[in-house]
Amino acid sequence: MAAAQFDRVADALELDQSIRDRCKWPKRIVTVTCPVQLDDGRVETFFGHRVQHHLSRGPTKGGLRYHPKVSIGEVAALAMWMNWKCALAGLPYGGGKGGITCDPTTMSYGEQERLTRRFTMEMIPFIGVETDVMAPDMGTNEQTMAWILDTYSTHAGYLVPGIVTGKPVGLQGTEGRTEATGRGVGFLVYRVLDRLGISSSHASAVIQGFGNVGRHAALTLAAYGVKVMGISDVKGAVWNESGIDVKALCRHVDLTGSVVGYAEAEAMDPEEMLLQECDALIPAAVERVINGENAGKLQCRVLAEAANGPTTPDADLILEERGDVFVIPDILCNAGGVIVSYFEWVQNLQRFNWSRSEVLTKLETKLQQSLERVIYTAEKRGMPFRMAATALGVEETAGAKGMRGLFP
Repeated sequence: MAAAQFDRVADALELDQSIRDRCKWPKRIVTVTCPVQLDDGRVETFFGHRVQHHLSRGPTKGGLRYHPKVSIGEVAALAMWMNWKCALAGLPYGGGKGGITCDPTTMSYGEQERLTRRFTMEMIPFIGVETDVMAPDMGTNEQTMAWILDTYSTHAGYLVPGIVTGKPVGLQGTEGRTEATGRGVGFLVYRVLDRLGISSSHASAVIQGFGNVGRHAALTLAAYGVKVMGISDVKGAVWNESGIDVKALCRHVDLTGSVVGYAEAEAMDPEEMLLQECDALIPAAVERVINGENAGKLQCRVLAEAANGPTTPDADLILEERGDVFVIPDILCNAGGVIVSYFEWVQNLQRFNWSRSEVLTKLETKLQQSLERVIYTAEKRGMPFRMAATALGVEETAGAKGMRGLFP
């Protein structure tokens, strides 16, 4: 999907083949083995990957995920998307992504710590504050980042807070990072609804996925007055035509671990939920949920891609032909996390902390600027919004490579 999206944009931009190849292929792909002693005494070897897509505009930046299906291809695609995302937002980063093929839900706290520290030690030659900066992703969190920070800092002999972002505030993390991605999604949906002439107090939303991003997107939209009618997670979906009390649902999920069983809403098939009439549909879970089978049946005005790669290329063509759905592409929609990660990195370099209100205000300013650039480019060039967003990122990267030239 990532390669197909790039090729389509590169054709439209008529990129020279030499620049095209240099923009498309990753700068560096690293795979390491991580032997870890488990709690029962056995030693299991895990495979870890890190892809650094480009270093032309600065250090690579991107998450580290723990999941049983992590593969080099997946990580490389995510690194490519992160590259265009950073360039689109005007951040001085290239795209990076990492992952370890494991199931953190079956691992103890100690096993996860030993795995993280071993992976960090294996990656030390390839990471650094000015080389590659990791952040949390699927299956990892601020504690994971704290272990990476400690391992790297112990090796360096002094505290290096800028080696990761998304770490605890007590270790020089930043206020506002936890809710950044979801809040950014909610903000962009609000701004696009306003552009379409839809008042937030009369708007409705459906959210697929209720992890960190989906939860904070729901809370943000509810704060804007948007009626959130449907929410799903991996176990099921709940629906209330009159609107779900998002804060009450959060309390239910914290107690039970799922949206299933929430008393103030009825159960619904998660696939059917995607097809319900609403103003904003927000896929905030996994990739490829909007596909050739269901794209023609969507009844939303806005498709806000909080997840990475939730819409397949064939679904894109269907939505473009329809022309009645405003797509906020993933590299714009979920950029809040990397934008605030950039703010955290800057604070670490300066050794100067910003307040939560400063961080969130700067976040909204960055997102608004990026949204306006994408809309302007789409209208000027007659491109779909995804193509316009990707084109801006590709042009930024290609321009940097062109100016730097080719080392003999």
